[in-house]
Amino acid sequence: MYDPTEQGGLAKLNSTDAVLAFVPYPFYVEHAAQLHLTPLAQADVAGTGTKEKWTLVAKNGRVTGAGSLTGYTIASVAGYSPEFVRHSALSAWEIPANVKIEPVGQILSALRRVASGEQVVVLLDQTQAAALPTLPFAGDLKVVLQSPEVPVAIIAVVDNRVPAARAKAFQAGLLKMGKATEGADTLGSLKLQGFVMPQIPGDLAKLPITGKRPMVTTKP
Repeated sequence: MYDPTEQGGLAKLNSTDAVLAFVPYPFYVEHAAQLHLTPLAQADVAGTGTKEKWTLVAKNGRVTGAGSLTGYTIASVAGYSPEFVRHSALSAWEIPANVKIEPVGQILSALRRVASGEQVVVLLDQTQAAALPTLPFAGDLKVVLQSPEVPVAIIAVVDNRVPAARAKAFQAGLLKMGKATEGADTLGSLKLQGFVMPQIPGDLAKLPITGKRPMVTTKP
């Protein structure tokens, strides 16, 4: 079952029918503990790869460090995950407590707000950042910070709903996808190239792989 919203995804993953989750990394960061997500594999996304950097963009000459963001709003498609924004994407800076974090669907509109001089900065994923130079107002914008590399998307077991042996077998199957023609064709239709072992940064990496955020839930 697919759901493109955070709340819809949470509702589905809280259902006892949900045993696996395929979620963007910001969703994983925000909800892994709450949903008891155990990572099985990391997606290799066509055109992006297994990891990506997020990019903070501000009005040219306005933001020189974390302190400059006082009173600002950070807009991003990952804005539903303040934990990701503050402690993963922007971990190099101590973001002031009064900075608002806002989820947005229309990144172009948010970038126009930045260029017009509003107290807004925008956090872009790798694909969005690559398109930045093509904007007619790109000269008014400046990249002020990039994140460390983080996963793009994670497949995880939900709340210990898959026995350990079956989870390991499913993981092995995922890692083989993309190496055979049949698997590659299936993945291509999903804009994926395959899966690799999960490489979760920081404290989240301490979650063990046992049988124990667009969102997909399915049964293996």
